[in-house]
Order: sequence, then structure tokens, then C-alpha cells
Amino acid sequence: MNNPSLDIRLYGTSEQVEPPRLLRAGKLTAELEAGNLRYIRFAGIELIRAISFIVRDKDWGTYNPIISDLKLDLQPEGFAVTYIAKAADEQQNLTYRASIVGDAEGRLNFSAKAEAGSDFVTNRTGFVVLHPVEGVAGQPVTIEHVDGRLVESSFPELIDPLQPMMDLRALTHEPVPGLKVTCRMEGDTFEMEDQRNWTDASYKTYVRPLALPWPYTIAAGETLEQKVELKISGAPREPGKRDQGRVTVSIGEAIGTLPPLGIGLEPELASATFSHAADIKSASPQHLVCHYDPRQGHGRSEIELALEVARQLGCDAWLEAVVPSVESFEADIEQFGRMAGDLGNPFSRVLLSPAPDLKCTLPGSPWPPCPPLDKVYQAGRKAFPGAHLGGGMFSYFTELNRKRPPVEHLDFISFTTSGLVHAGDDRSATEGLESLPFIALSAKAIAKGKPYHVGPSALGMRANPYGEAPMENPRNIRQAMNRVDPRQRGLLGAAWMLGYIAHFARGGAETLTLGGGVGPFGLVYAPMSYEQPFFDEAGGYYPVFHVFRGLARRAGSELLETQCGVPREVQAVAIRRDGRLELWLANLTGEERTVVLNGDVQFKSHAQLNSDSFLAAARTSDFVETDREDFSGGELRLAPYAVAHLAA
Repeated sequence: MNNPSLDIRLYGTSEQVEPPRLLRAGKLTAELEAGNLRYIRFAGIELIRAISFIVRDKDWGTYNPIISDLKLDLQPEGFAVTYIAKAADEQQNLTYRASIVGDAEGRLNFSAKAEAGSDFVTNRTGFVVLHPVEGVAGQPVTIEHVDGRLVESSFPELIDPLQPMMDLRALTHEPVPGLKVTCRMEGDTFEMEDQRNWTDASYKTYVRPLALPWPYTIAAGETLEQKVELKISGAPREPGKRDQGRVTVSIGEAIGTLPPLGIGLEPELASATFSHAADIKSASPQHLVCHYDPRQGHGRSEIELALEVARQLGCDAWLEAVVPSVESFEADIEQFGRMAGDLGNPFSRVLLSPAPDLKCTLPGSPWPPCPPLDKVYQAGRKAFPGAHLGGGMFSYFTELNRKRPPVEHLDFISFTTSGLVHAGDDRSATEGLESLPFIALSAKAIAKGKPYHVGPSALGMRANPYGEAPMENPRNIRQAMNRVDPRQRGLLGAAWMLGYIAHFARGGAETLTLGGGVGPFGLVYAPMSYEQPFFDEAGGYYPVFHVFRGLARRAGSELLETQCGVPREVQAVAIRRDGRLELWLANLTGEERTVVLNGDVQFKSHAQLNSDSFLAAARTSDFVETDREDFSGGELRLAPYAVAHLAA
């Protein structure tokens, strides 16, 4: 495969995905995708991000149902869709019949009737409604509770750690002034969680309260019926207009400095990372986060190899240590410190987490026995007196938000993210970046003036706090909770990384750790037990390598404010280094975008990482520096999921 297909270049997989079908009824539109609805709009204004009938297993994994008997009746003033869907694995199965009806009067109904073909063990089966974040966060909402009470409230601005709204029957809000939408949910009691916790750009209203036992069993032959109804009224006072396909980008004043970038290291990948250290070193990581968990058999030899990798990379070594014991945690931490002392105290930063905090405790569930965090951090300070001490969560921002550390005992707080917790499709992966400014604001509030660090983070999932493990991916497909996600090797992964860095750099992160050197979250190719199309034959550098290298080498540069006209579609990082202006751009969509540069800034050259340059970038570590073209004018076309670097 010396000439990989466009799908391999963009997504790292040949999996074919059926494009969404646009449903239209007058000014009402919705996209039908895999049996569910996305981007429900009226007069072009987004009302609801998604309405989906979701079936999940006991580990919160989401089934990809097989759809049959799909029937569509599409008329200018209305649409009707019906289908049958089956969610199944080797142990269990469930079938549901769905109906979707919309009309030009601004009414939309989505109903489903499900029947278990066997005893079906699930954490959630039923409707999920997503309200978008943009134009909604902090805005008023009228809540109708199950008992009929009406309450005036608002969508949270800072990320709510628990459930901002409970016992729900209907929600009414104005996406823009003058346009009102009521979302009514029937068939069970619904409640809301703030999905920005998991880097989803939405507020999620879901069926079956978390206070009820889970997982639960739908008995063979048992049925359930649910329905979601939308009713739209009014009209926008100022109808929005947009030149489709064109996005303006403006560069403003200095707002700080570009944070240092590092990578993570899991002990099982240490040997492969060491073997490819020269290539990884050329990406200029500033630190290596060495994971250490005695419960997994990690010992001194794993630490010694990790330190040798850090020396080969020429970067700082950080220790990320899991404290295994509840009763004897102080002795565990003291032992960590003795081992580090015997090795010459090589860690500039040390992060500690009790083992129970690696798993999620859902709202309403009892917290497991765990060492008190203030005592953990005090023991860490004593064991590592010369290191910066970090705490928080090795899992996701969700867990940090729900269990906030005593920051007075820490030098910084830390958490990670994954872009694939709830959904695995391409658009969900990139639109989740919209949540990062809110995570940054909320992290600052939790840190109470202390710095915050993010990572090791990647598009894929390094651990699963909500189940036994991340999803296996033997078919190299897109799916939620992937550990090995193909897009890490594609252009989408590179665009995602640039957007990630852009948001957290503007959001004031002190440092960022992105993925690893090799493996599921890697920057460069190394042979693995799983399929890596094209790279298994050609080897080389993943597209993410060039984003990481380009920005890691510019750490500490003056960071400038950027404003993107459609931030979910295009993201930007602007820096000034030695008086020279540079601009990095990423197209976060699968369609071409034209970036219009506002202002009188003149750039002289540019390089674009896209499907045409994919092969050259895979072969050459300094692609961005050497594969350049002259640039003049104020516009630049970005191919799907392309990343561009402009220099003045």
C-alpha cells in the first residue's frame, strides 16, 4: 500500500461510513445518521445537537445497531422515516422499531419501541437528547418536571460535576432571541448531565436516573416505549447569514506563552519507544510522563528503562504513580521515594493518585474506600522533597470535577481527556473540541490559582474509568471508547491535535502532554500487534508528529489571541517568536474550507499537511520546514482535515 487511499490518509481506516441524509420540512432540517438525528435546525439555526436512541452494554460501550427495513417518505413540507434496528453481541440482543416524523410547522416526533430478544444487561437503553453548548451555556431554560411543576433555570456556565437538572419531562429554551423550542420526553423519567465533563460539546438529557441500580436487565420478551417531541415557535429576530465554506480568522494581542508539550510512556511500550527514540526526539518533547502502577507488576526495572528513554529523548522525566494500598498508602509512597532516591532523584515532577480514584464513582453511588488526599499529598511532599507535586486525576476531567483535590497541598493539578468517550464518529471527535474552553475555565476554578496540566491525552482512550477496559478494535474501525483508534494515524488526528493545543494554550494550561511516542497514541510508527494500514509497509511519521514537532519547538513563544468565525470548523494558533509571526491553522471538517485572514498581516510562505502531501510528510521529519510554498493574499484553501503553517 505505497499509495494509500484517501480514507487511509484522512482517517487511518478503510471503513466505509454512510453519509448522513438531510431531512427537510420547510425551514426545519435534520440529518439522519445511523438511524438517529443530528444537527436539528430551523432557518439554519441549530436547535438540538442530536436525538438518539442509544443501547449500551454493562461497561457503557455503545452498540452499533444493524438497521433494516428503512423507509423514507420525503416531501417538501414534511418527512417520515421508519426502520427496525438490532443491537446484539454473542451474549444478548435487543430489537427496536423507530419512527421519525417532521413537518413545516416546526414539529418533530421521534418514537421507539424496543423488545429484548434475550435477557439484556445494559447500563442505558433509551433516548438521549443533546443540547448544543454554543449560544446555550449560561442561558435561561424553562424546566417542566415529571410532576408537572415549571421552574425557571439556566444551563450551567461552569461545568456541573453532577446533574444540573433532574426529574425532567420537558425543556424550553431560545437558541437565539425570538426563536423558542420545547423538547418533551415521554416514556420514563429523564435527567441531565453536563457532557462537557467528557469533552462532548453538549448537555445530555438521558433516560433512567443514575440513582437507580445499574447495570440492569431487560428481561427476554420485555418491551419499552419512549418518545421525544420537538415544538418550535417564534422566529429569530436577526436571521443569521453565513458564507458557507468560508471562515474568517483574526489575530489579536499577546495573551501569554505557548505551553511546553510532552508525551506519555506506558511501561509496555517502553522498549518500542526506546528503539524509535531518535525519531521521537526530533519532535522535541519537553517532558516524558512515566506511568508506574505496582498493581500491574511494575518495579524498579520499568522505572530504569523509562528513565533511559527520557535520557535518549533529552527531556525531563515525570513520574505518574498509582498508590495501590488504602491502609498502607504512606508506606507505598515512602517506597516510591526511596526508589527515586536510589536512582538519583531523577523526576522533576511527581503525580500521585490512589488506585480507587482510577475508576469513576457515578452520582448517587457510594464512594469506595480511599486514602485521604491531603495525607497522600503530604506523604508525597515528604518522599519527593525536590519535585513539583501534582494531583488530581489520572482519568478524565469528569472525575476531577466530581472529586476536587485539596490544592493547598499541591504545586499543580492534573487531569486527562479522550475524544471518544460517548461517540466514535468523525464529527463527534472534532466537535468535542468546543468543550475545551469551558474545561479550561472550570479547571482554573478548581485549581484556585494553582497551575493546571492536561494529559497524557489523546483522541483515543488510554484507560476506561467506567468499565473494565477501553474497547478492542480488531477491525480497525471508528467506535467510542477505542484504545487503538485509526484516526491517530490520519490527518483527522493531526487537525484534532492542533485544535486541542489551540484551546488549552488560550485557556492557560501550564503544560500539555499529548499521547505517546509510539503505539495507540504515538507520533511515529512502530510495529504493533494491531493493523496499521500503509505504515505497516512504509513506516514513518504520523501526521500528528508534524503538529507536535512544530509547536513543541516553539514552546515559550509569545501566544497571540485568535478569533475564528466558526470555531468548530477551523482552529488556529498564532505565535510570535524572535519578532516573527507564525500562524497554524486546522480544518476540523471533512470538507474544504477557505480561511479568510482579517487584518493587514502579511505572510510570506506556507506549508500544508493534507492528503496530497501525506506521503512526503510520512517520510520526512522536517516536512513543515522544507516543503514550503510562497504565500500572498489574505485567503488560504484548506483541504479536508488539513493543517497549515504560515510564516511572515
